[in-house]
Amino acid sequence: MTVKFDYPPGATPLDADELASLIPGHITTQGELNEWEQLNIAQGENWARRQRKEILNEAFVRQLHKQMFGETWKWAGKFRKSDKNIGVDWLSIGVELKKLVDDAHYQVEHASYPPDEIAVRFHHRLVAIHPFPNGNGRHARLMADLLVERLGQPRFTWGSHSLIDASETRQAYIAALQAADARDISKLLAFAHS
Repeated sequence: MTVKFDYPPGATPLDADELASLIPGHITTQGELNEWEQLNIAQGENWARRQRKEILNEAFVRQLHKQMFGETWKWAGKFRKSDKNIGVDWLSIGVELKKLVDDAHYQVEHASYPPDEIAVRFHHRLVAIHPFPNGNGRHARLMADLLVERLGQPRFTWGSHSLIDASETRQAYIAALQAADARDISKLLAFAHS
């Protein structure tokens, strides 16, 4: 069965090999995929909230992605093997992720920023690395939520609307990410709390 998905602005298109790794055979539309993934993500979030282990390491980053997308994609929890429209060179993912978690550990240990800013900065860099073929934004938002909660703060609201479909909320999120790319983290921090 051939499936063609409609990607909202800023989404990472999947290549043919990645699309061939779709697990459920009944999905034929973007809406069906979104619905299925959301159920899988909810299961992943439930799993993550039961964990008491360290979250700032590669093993947890991978395992969380697998828990969020493992019933949807065969490649869930595995780093991408090709370059995309966003992200570091795929051969650099492991190195860049190690630098990110090391920096986050340092920021937490030394209170370099307030807890919510540490989590938002972590989110921004994780999205910029773009370690997986897809689901990076949703994964990075949950990682940031888990981190800020472990730092004693409430989880973020991320605009309080779905960021999956093309919408004003998604446009605001992408604009905030682009501002963070230009070293202005304030818009992403405000969006996370909006």
